[in-house]
Amino acid sequence: MKTPDFEHQIGIDTYSTNKPGVSGKLRVRIDDFHVTELFLYPPKKDNGHFTIAEVSARNWETHTLVHEIADRLHFSQRRISFAGNKDKRAWSTQLMSFERVSPEHLSQVNIKDVSFENIYQSDVPVRIGNLLGNRFEITVRNIDAAIVPEQIKKLVSPLETWGGFPNFYGIQRFGVIRPITHLVGKYIVQGDFEKAVMTYVAHPMIGENEVTYLLREELEKTRDYAKAFHSYPDALNFEKAMLNKLIQNPNDFIGAFKELPKNLLMMFVNAYESILFNKMLSERIRRKIPIHQAIVGDIICPVRKNVVTNDFISVRETNLDKVNKQISKKKAVVSGLLVGYDTVFAEGEMGEIEHAVIESEKIDPRDFIIPEIPFLSSSGLRRALLALMPSLEWTLHIDELHEENQALTLRFELQKGCYATSLLREIMKSNDPKNY
Repeated sequence: MKTPDFEHQIGIDTYSTNKPGVSGKLRVRIDDFHVTELFLYPPKKDNGHFTIAEVSARNWETHTLVHEIADRLHFSQRRISFAGNKDKRAWSTQLMSFERVSPEHLSQVNIKDVSFENIYQSDVPVRIGNLLGNRFEITVRNIDAAIVPEQIKKLVSPLETWGGFPNFYGIQRFGVIRPITHLVGKYIVQGDFEKAVMTYVAHPMIGENEVTYLLREELEKTRDYAKAFHSYPDALNFEKAMLNKLIQNPNDFIGAFKELPKNLLMMFVNAYESILFNKMLSERIRRKIPIHQAIVGDIICPVRKNVVTNDFISVRETNLDKVNKQISKKKAVVSGLLVGYDTVFAEGEMGEIEHAVIESEKIDPRDFIIPEIPFLSSSGLRRALLALMPSLEWTLHIDELHEENQALTLRFELQKGCYATSLLREIMKSNDPKNY
């Protein structure tokens, strides 16, 4: 089954099955996409330097929300940290920490569709990745009335047999309207910071707001940073911060990047690693190599307490049967390459795939050492090819917004770093990225 062009752009070229999807549309209402972090709470400490809170927000992307909270508290957004980024068109609950802010002061912050709960103090902040995973309740609407439960069973049955689904990085990793995050990361890895900056602040793309498109287009042609700074809307606050730096020094592209929050900067290189991973996973599926079983040359990662570890075991003829027994018990997963300067490549056919993708990009793993901004350097990692899904509950029902159609509500939990939309694309198989 052919995948849409927008997915091809982010390295996703296949589905796990050829069964037709139910189509439909996600996020018709904000509350249709509800995600709650499975928290790892920092320890309580009276008079600690950090205030911890569960932050619930509707229709707020995490970086934009952090900027708004910092503005209300009149301090740098670098004093706010969180475990994982959340999409805008969703109802999300996540853990955040606020440095040198009293619980009383935080509780007085009043932002539309945002609430702060379970506030306490700690001497340890929330750090990126410091969560177990996420719990989802998602409703897909506008499903044709002719779809019957048996069709959905056929779609989810292989995934339930495998205990998961292809662990693609979803389009949110790269940007739904402007999928440029990985391009910025690629230019950073190549050491071309001018091109990286201009891709972020300019580089208009069809599909974005028409006014914004024209402003980006003009900047790309004129390089008039001052005019762009004054004409860009306030919503493009990150672009404006970079432009302000370029007004002061038009050639300081590295300095312009340093105006962005550390978490956002790290997303650029991570997104480039992600698209390469997607390409490798797509090629494995295209070759009909199973992702829920190992072959000789694979590298597997043990699973302990339902968490995929960073321990690596090479698969040989001598341990193949033993490894696959562990995988069938959900005690291990097959891994793919997240390239970096110190990553380990698989051998055999998966190794061929990994090397071919890297060579096609004309990069060297050592390029992921970024001396200009050292914290962006990435040593790389291995990532599970299968997103483990302990259970999946679903209900097909009348769509109360359009009673001539149906809706599908799904409930499931995923480990951190796994994308709910990568599960939903296997069920929906939509041709329009906006439907995700």
